[in-house]
Amino acid sequence: MAARLDGHLAIVTGALGQLGPVWMGALEDNGARAIGLDIAAGDGTIQADVTDRASLEAAFAAVEAEHGAPTVLVNNAGIDQPPGPAETSLFEEIGLDAFRQTLDVNLVGTFNACQVIGAAMARAGRGSIVNIGSLYASVAPDPGFYDHLGLDPPFLKPPAYGASKAGVVNLTRYLARLWGPKGVRVNALSPGGVAGGQDPEFVRKYAGRTPLGRLAEPAELAGPLVFLASDESSYLTGHDLRVDGGFTA
Repeated sequence: MAARLDGHLAIVTGALGQLGPVWMGALEDNGARAIGLDIAAGDGTIQADVTDRASLEAAFAAVEAEHGAPTVLVNNAGIDQPPGPAETSLFEEIGLDAFRQTLDVNLVGTFNACQVIGAAMARAGRGSIVNIGSLYASVAPDPGFYDHLGLDPPFLKPPAYGASKAGVVNLTRYLARLWGPKGVRVNALSPGGVAGGQDPEFVRKYAGRTPLGRLAEPAELAGPLVFLASDESSYLTGHDLRVDGGFTA
């Protein structure tokens, strides 16, 4: 029997980002009422900045007042840098402000949302939190994936990205142990590379490193999210579910 989320209210942060619509659609297609939060309000979402606790509290209060208490939280808000010439530098020249900004959104933002929304779920004694991690929470990016771009300095996947996502996965474990006795499960979903218009040479290199021989299609992430959010995973908490085509095998 397929997982269903009928009667559940879900909040998704970063709802207008690259994967936000995937999570929103997966939840709604399986019966949940999904409310999106995003720093740029629009398309039915509520404006909220995950790095600003007061902003989150105001958005959460508005959701509760209109829809009641949530039972699912998807912490998706984050920033990443796609390959390209806009900002390339040697490792030793990477600015501390840029490093901190990534940590602030990806890790501190998840922490803030868990404090504001997750803690309310724990008080209510029910819920499932899914923190969006990454393949790069577990392994380091291969600079060779980008050397064909011919940039000087070469493109480097920002080191703060993997560091922040590794922090998200460990925070997931922390909260799973803390809130399990209160009826709230906390898991991470860590996608590998997801098809999204990458250049063909990158796709060839990445696919050659992956046992399944390709990037994920966005729709292939929907099932794992619904599984973690629903009662189909009722005895699963503190887990990092890597949906990476076997990249980390």
